[in-house]
Amino acid sequence: MLEYKSLRGECVTQKIIEKSRFITTSRHIEGEEQAKAFVAEISEKYKDATHNCYACIWDNVGNYARFSDNGEPQGTAGMPMLEVIKNNNLFEVAVVVTRYFGGIKLGAGGLVRAYSGCVAENIEAAEKVLYETCRESRYTVDYPLVDAAIRYFNEQGANIVNTEYLNEVVFTVAVKKRVADEFDGGLLNRLNGKLKKELLREYYFPFKI
Repeated sequence: MLEYKSLRGECVTQKIIEKSRFITTSRHIEGEEQAKAFVAEISEKYKDATHNCYACIWDNVGNYARFSDNGEPQGTAGMPMLEVIKNNNLFEVAVVVTRYFGGIKLGAGGLVRAYSGCVAENIEAAEKVLYETCRESRYTVDYPLVDAAIRYFNEQGANIVNTEYLNEVVFTVAVKKRVADEFDGGLLNRLNGKLKKELLREYYFPFKI
């Protein structure tokens, strides 16, 4: 199954380069509409800025990418930004670099370095995730086995989606599909077979890298 790397949520970074203020905003997006809405939102937020340049890849295989220099000399902003996204193997990501001109011209080479450098620093600061097919299941255990179950979930890096404390404790847990069978076998052994399991669904989940 397809796996791909992206960002979780939004990340904002800032820096000053030759008196110009650069604000870089990145966000996980899914699809063209979200990408367009994100660019419009940031452009409106910083509508008094000199430039709001952007780059995005809005699918999970890299077939759909867009960029804009937004008034900077052609090839000095959007494309260098997109190349940084590609070099980091990121998908479903949009980045806007906002520039408030400080009075000193950077030249073509300086602009390329500024815009690509801002994106690189932002991506370094952002939380990266790996979208991978996961299997979500419901595990029902007796109260005396709750601590052992939780320890096992944590040891295996599983994501506890929900916990219900009823007559028994019901955990809704997501694990990577490729290890799900092994995970279930280990849990069964840990709890000496004393659990009930119900498979719920499979879907992409952003596992923290």
